[in-house]
Amino acid sequence: MIRIAIANQKGGVGKTTTAINLATALAASGWRCLLIDLDPQGNASTGLGLKQADRSHSSYDLLLGQAGVNEAAVETQIPGLDVVPATVDLSGAEVEMVDFEDRTHRLAGAMDNAEDDWDICLIDCPPSLGLLTINALVAVDSIIVPLQCEFFALEGLSQLLQTVERVQERFNPDLSIKGVVLTMYDRRNRLTEQVSDDVRSVLGSLVFETVIPRNVRLSEAPSHGLPALVYDHRCTGSEAYMALARELIGRLPKREMAA
Repeated sequence: MIRIAIANQKGGVGKTTTAINLATALAASGWRCLLIDLDPQGNASTGLGLKQADRSHSSYDLLLGQAGVNEAAVETQIPGLDVVPATVDLSGAEVEMVDFEDRTHRLAGAMDNAEDDWDICLIDCPPSLGLLTINALVAVDSIIVPLQCEFFALEGLSQLLQTVERVQERFNPDLSIKGVVLTMYDRRNRLTEQVSDDVRSVLGSLVFETVIPRNVRLSEAPSHGLPALVYDHRCTGSEAYMALARELIGRLPKREMAA
């Protein structure tokens, strides 16, 4: 199972929107996809239409060893897409894990028992660089970084890259950056073009060619408990995420899909 974390310590960069819609696009492309909601706000779970009553097990249970991935995974209304939901309990997980010797490897340990059940797993990380995000970075092969086209984008990115380097040195030497995706892209705004040029000049081919535009339908979809690709598959945001999925697949190793 390919494992990818979607991470950025800055909030409001389109991280959860990217997780939901990229997972949906991958499922629509024939990949058996698992999305783990590791954000205590649980927005990815809500955005996929999962009610609180349906979250009997959660990512909190994975970290505390109270359930396995197969127990916690819930089918969504999207064929081929399952989700391990988040509940409010997750907000206390970092404190509870402090006393564990393997506190940085709790998620990796839980995921090792689910290798053959999905083709790919995406992890929606919280907007911080705390123990939850560290667990995700230890558990995955690579990360995708959503980057909002704003003035302080590169400053925040440098902090994340430093964290990735530390995780590589101490816990996960195979961790790599799969790509950076520019979000909330507005061609009418000169600053957007400037930030895009700056990011591409620094990171080169790491930056996906596909950009995610500012799009009202992307913002509306979660309130209906639907990915944008289901809510309005013809909107520019949905088309962008389908293009991003195709570009991502091109960067992934060729492999047989799970049955």
